[in-house]
Amino acid sequence: MNTTPLIEAHNISHRFDDQDVLSNVSLSLYPDEILTLIGPNGAGKSTLLKLLLGLMQPTQGRIQRKPGLRVGFMPQKIQIDDSLPLSVTRFLSLARPRHEKRSEFITKLEAVAEELTLGGLMKRPVQKISGGEMQRVLLARALLKSPDLLVLDEPVQGVDLQGQTELYEYINAVRLRHHCGILMVSHDLHIVMKDTHRVLCLNQHICCQGHPQTISGTDAFKTLFGDGFEQLALYEHHHSEACEHVHPTQESTSS
Repeated sequence: MNTTPLIEAHNISHRFDDQDVLSNVSLSLYPDEILTLIGPNGAGKSTLLKLLLGLMQPTQGRIQRKPGLRVGFMPQKIQIDDSLPLSVTRFLSLARPRHEKRSEFITKLEAVAEELTLGGLMKRPVQKISGGEMQRVLLARALLKSPDLLVLDEPVQGVDLQGQTELYEYINAVRLRHHCGILMVSHDLHIVMKDTHRVLCLNQHICCQGHPQTISGTDAFKTLFGDGFEQLALYEHHHSEACEHVHPTQESTSS
């Protein structure tokens, strides 16, 4: 793994008016690494995401980003007016940077469409594709940024189990091909990929973190998730009172 981080957070805290939403959070993310951020509603995931992306400044602490860091962002979902005549090709073409030549962008678009097997969707109205297909289109849109860091905000929201598994396979293939770092945000840990390097559980502070196989044997992880962790398994993420107090030592991220 590349030892130069794409992004680092050093003891960041944040508050809105008189309400603390994040406390003393530190993390780092490297190329070729997948970091899965989980936590319940109100845990501060969205706030942490905005801080890491530079959309807000932390109340305390500091964030360092690789100079010239390129970020591709995949939202949970996107609302498109049903009356708008917009094909998948046209939708993706809207992501072309102004400085990029049209011919160069088309070449890149064709390569991304092939990589994510979008060929049969490109001429279809974007409003008429399925939820799983739309998530692949949104992933393609993020890849068109040629990102060093790919940020996925609950990428399997509204997708059935088979679609979730397929999308995660695409995500890992993207990492292997493009060598980008991936920050994946989730409300529930429904599926943990065997290729996830670290899981970070957030509940306004870091409750626990580490490689899934490593932390699965710790008391803190068992309290949060139960026994029987497998490389590819179903989990519902529940916080208990113990999560407010247990802060296990960060495990090694080497794999």
